[in-house]
Amino acid sequence: MVESVSIQMRSDGDSVYRLEVSGQLRKDDLERCQDVLIREMARVGPVKLLFVLRDFEGWNPDDGWNDLGFYIRHGHDIARLAIVGDERWRSEALMFAGADLRDAPVEYFEPGAEAEARAWLSASSAGTHSQKGKSL
Repeated sequence: MVESVSIQMRSDGDSVYRLEVSGQLRKDDLERCQDVLIREMARVGPVKLLFVLRDFEGWNPDDGWNDLGFYIRHGHDIARLAIVGDERWRSEALMFAGADLRDAPVEYFEPGAEAEARAWLSASSAGTHSQKGKSL
């Protein structure tokens, strides 16, 4: 498990990695998780990500968030991405995740829908279409 002030990451099995984000997300915390995730993707292949926003307060405004390097180099290794969080963060979280740019489906779920998000991540992507940002 990777732990820091604003983000924790762990494997949930089935190539699903759970990232719990709380408080204000700091870029250096995210980059530490990305470094671990890069090694995991090299080991297991494409992954599915479950972001859970708990007591989330947004992104640290002092950090430079315009670096798309991870997305450009590793975006194709992310098979599905689910975000669970308060409705107030929907638009910004989907934009941050690059929902409209990704080939992989991205879905946003309301708090309390973690089981549904996990089930959606585990479902086969064959024959399904992303609702890019719409709750199930």
